[in-house]
Amino acid sequence: MVQLLLQEQQLLNIVVILVLKKHTRQEKDKRKLTKQLNTFKSGTITWSRNGIETSNISIATKIDGTESVLILSYNCNGKSYKYEVPLVSLPSNLGKSFVWYFLCPFTNKRCRKLHFINQKFMHRSALPSGMYEKQTQTKKWRQLERVYGCHFDLDRHYEELYSKHFRRHYNGKPTKKYLKLMEKINRAKGFSVEEIENLFFL
Repeated sequence: MVQLLLQEQQLLNIVVILVLKKHTRQEKDKRKLTKQLNTFKSGTITWSRNGIETSNISIATKIDGTESVLILSYNCNGKSYKYEVPLVSLPSNLGKSFVWYFLCPFTNKRCRKLHFINQKFMHRSALPSGMYEKQTQTKKWRQLERVYGCHFDLDRHYEELYSKHFRRHYNGKPTKKYLKLMEKINRAKGFSVEEIENLFFL
């Protein structure tokens, strides 16, 4: 009986510890999110040609206890635009911290990327006739893409490989992303110049 009571007490202790750990983790996430609140950051992105500025856009984020928004301000085709894009945060599917999303003010849809449509930044669904790049390609080109696509994208693969934050190894082992990228690069190197040139005479 004493042994049984001890086992029950040990089980109760384990449950309490697990609950406390979960509560502590949740509190840490809340504190981390709270730390991000009450902030205002801004900056300007400019485009230039031949050293002459051609356009710019002012971007600001306002995050406090009542609202979280992205503020965009720019000129386009002689017209001034200034509007807010709400920001929403959801728990990460990894169970750690939160992930921020845009909430399109024109479609009310959540997204990670805004597209420039009709002189405004919005969810891609705002353009009903919009298509992915592959949807605009001919059947013949798509067949060539399946075989020779790695060669056409070789420059982009090298750019990714030598980018500042690309991780090639983790814990002394090559990452899956690195191995997959090297596979594409090696496959692209397998095509001769003559073979690629002949594609354009098919």
